[in-house]
Amino acid sequence: MSRRFIHASACAAALTLVAGAITAAPAVAEPRQTEKQATATGTGGAVSTVDAEASAAAIAVLRKGGNAVDAAVAAAATLGVTEPYSAGIGGGGYFLYYDAASGKVSTIDGRETAPATMPTDAFIDPETGEPYPFTPELVTSGVSVGVPGTAATWQRALEKWGSLSLGQALQPAIKAATRGFVVDETFREQTLDNKERFAAFDSTSELYLPGGDAPEVGSTIKNPDLARTYTLLARDGIEAFYNGALAEDIAEAVQAPPISDDTELPVPFGHLSTQDLADYAVIDQAPTKVDYRGLEVFGMAPSSSGGTTIGEALNILENYDLSAMEGPAAIHHYLEASALAYADRGKYLGDPAFVDVPTSTLTDALFGAERACALDPEQAATKPVAPGDVTDYDGLCPAATAAPAVETDTENISTTHLSVADAQGNVVSYTLTIEQTGGSGIVVPDRGFLLNNELTDFSTVYDPADPNRIEPGKRPRSSMAPTIVLSDGKPLLALGSPGGSTIITTVLQTLVNRVDLGMSLPEAIAAPRASQRNSAKVTAEPEFIESQGAGLEAFGHEFVASGDSFTPQAEIGALEAIEFGPDGSMTAAAEPTRRGGGSAMVLKPAR
Repeated sequence: MSRRFIHASACAAALTLVAGAITAAPAVAEPRQTEKQATATGTGGAVSTVDAEASAAAIAVLRKGGNAVDAAVAAAATLGVTEPYSAGIGGGGYFLYYDAASGKVSTIDGRETAPATMPTDAFIDPETGEPYPFTPELVTSGVSVGVPGTAATWQRALEKWGSLSLGQALQPAIKAATRGFVVDETFREQTLDNKERFAAFDSTSELYLPGGDAPEVGSTIKNPDLARTYTLLARDGIEAFYNGALAEDIAEAVQAPPISDDTELPVPFGHLSTQDLADYAVIDQAPTKVDYRGLEVFGMAPSSSGGTTIGEALNILENYDLSAMEGPAAIHHYLEASALAYADRGKYLGDPAFVDVPTSTLTDALFGAERACALDPEQAATKPVAPGDVTDYDGLCPAATAAPAVETDTENISTTHLSVADAQGNVVSYTLTIEQTGGSGIVVPDRGFLLNNELTDFSTVYDPADPNRIEPGKRPRSSMAPTIVLSDGKPLLALGSPGGSTIITTVLQTLVNRVDLGMSLPEAIAAPRASQRNSAKVTAEPEFIESQGAGLEAFGHEFVASGDSFTPQAEIGALEAIEFGPDGSMTAAAEPTRRGGGSAMVLKPAR
């Protein structure tokens, strides 16, 4: 472990916990958890999510003897109630787990899949012969809906590593849906941003646009339909989701969306069928792994591009001593390494069931050393930079190659992440999503949850040479990057973030901040962010441009402020993490301000 990595302690205020969250006691007897705290230090277990109710649900499960996996599922299901525009059983995600008894890191790929009958030109308007406009037309549709994987992920994680049944783990979320949650400014703003899309569907407007407007801040939203859906899964298991009446309702909502009579949006129908749901399966697979400054960094393998892209960037940076650099030089190296890794992401990454993905090469330190040859310590390269040659590398500097076209990236920001740890040392890093803020915009009638629009992560136009081309049954490429870092075989960090294609750079920059630049974990999370994804200009938060832009412009970097048609907020990511101290303490750290701030809790707060 690097001597530069110094554990950061932080005092925690006393926490209000939701008592008896995994029992069936009346929900009205329990206070809602609304107060957020960005950092908490203590022992016995820790959780970091974007939402106080979700964090409290996880802590309550840990308090009653549940383990990290039980608590993660409870928190994720609660997020499906309180953060429904970011995650829920209508979507998918990636589950990364460290088992304290074996010292092994494992993963579950719960990514959505394309329906079996989905044509390769599904995103082309048959009337015009041109691609559907991405927003709001394509994202607000049945054609964008992939087969959900979240419920299957929860079941698989509990079967492999949990101590509770799915029914027990769902109890906090059932209570939250029944008693309702308090609307905050972020929720109202997200609703208003999607008002036109939500109004296109009767079922969605009924739930989230009562009286034709977004719910007022401070009001309470109850979701009895979702409570009944969760109760059905608690009683009958995920068989009730992937077969039977619920599966029929999901397929009907995709193939014949519940369109409002007065919407002007085209809402293309989709192809998902009950057979697609019955055939869905999660994938157990090995994580990616790279060594960085004496630490072991584990991530998610394809179909996610998170583990390979972060791993490659770290392998590039391993060739430079960032901690010895002055001024903006270290950030210049981070930006350039990211661009190089993104070039390879665009060239090689797709679903390995359909594409020959060179995962071992992309995470090979020797390949990273060769890619580092393209990093000029004094000058930013002209973007886009060329991908590396995965068929022939020896760590030596190759001849220059022609640069590719800029990758088109429509992966959206609305995702959520949670990190959980228990007293036994088990750790979960879990990123889940429904893609767009509000997903496809379609609430399954009488079921209370939004369906994803994850298939928009495929390239819009079919190209046989594109590893992310549309194909039936395929998982679209993702940037979700749940990450666990070990030191001497023991957990040191668990982290992840939402943010679409900026997830990778958010996690990468946080690691650089913490490991190389001497920041504490809360400082590393709060620091202004910049994202270089092999494009002509670096996307950066306004605060980053103000504080570091001038110094980096001297290296040749150009900037554009974050915030556009896909990411209207001037923010990049919303990281949730846990750090493990050498004394057995845990520091849960969440965003202090981004997305309204996150919620960090520990089971036994330090005094």
